[in-house]
Amino acid sequence: MDHTVHVATEYGTLKRVALRHAGDFTRPLDGPDVHPVLARQQSTSTWDTYDPATVRTQQDQMIALLRDRGTDVVLLPDAPGCSVQHYPRDIAFAVDHLLFRARLNSEHRLPEAEALTDPALCLQPVDLTRGTIEGGDVLLPDTTRVLVGLSEETSPDGAAALQEALARNGIGREVVPVPFAVKGIVHLDDHFAVVAPGTALIHREVFTADQTRWFDAHFDHLVPVTDAEARAVQANVLAIGPTTVVVATGSDRIAAALTALGLEVLTVDYSEVTRIPGSLRCTTLPLLRT
Repeated sequence: MDHTVHVATEYGTLKRVALRHAGDFTRPLDGPDVHPVLARQQSTSTWDTYDPATVRTQQDQMIALLRDRGTDVVLLPDAPGCSVQHYPRDIAFAVDHLLFRARLNSEHRLPEAEALTDPALCLQPVDLTRGTIEGGDVLLPDTTRVLVGLSEETSPDGAAALQEALARNGIGREVVPVPFAVKGIVHLDDHFAVVAPGTALIHREVFTADQTRWFDAHFDHLVPVTDAEARAVQANVLAIGPTTVVVATGSDRIAAALTALGLEVLTVDYSEVTRIPGSLRCTTLPLLRT
């Protein structure tokens, strides 16, 4: 197996990706012991109980699509007791030739990251020194920048630590922190998605005015996402090549808008996966794009 790690953009041809099936453990979503961060996140996202077996079936459909398109799929080992283990995007992220281990904000998710040191994977993740940062907040819009959403899970210190680590390792990218206009944002990729060169989906309502102006200045095509579509996690799509995007079944308006821009749009039923705010991008951790 080729163990090379290299990801330069969100839309390079996806050659190898890691996934992890949902476990059987689920966590209560309400009651007196719900964490205040989760309570805030429930104000901007829809959370509901899910059936793990159905999630795994839908993941298998996604895995079959990826393999049919020539992508090598690596399955991560189980993380017992972790209710969102099927979102490996959050535990790590690749920038060029480096794989960074996330600094997870939720202590109960720490066991998910242990898979990164599995000898069979031959990965050598880089650790950051401070703050919190999760892969759902890290986007690569081009080969010169890294967007880092300052969500409930990622701190300004985490973004600064990433900038320092890139410089130490000879990567001259600019880290661009992305603030939000509202509290309770789970991750950037639920509200902004780079789908092709110069093209992105955007849920404008959650960003500051300055940030939306930045997006307008740096992208050729910005496809708007509505509040209802964002709550349904329809912005959380996955580009598998410069002109090919996978979207969840039911994202009809978004699919039509992307098709009108000349992109090939593939669909997968992720209706059970998206009962909590994660979808196609969350369930995939790209390791190699060309």
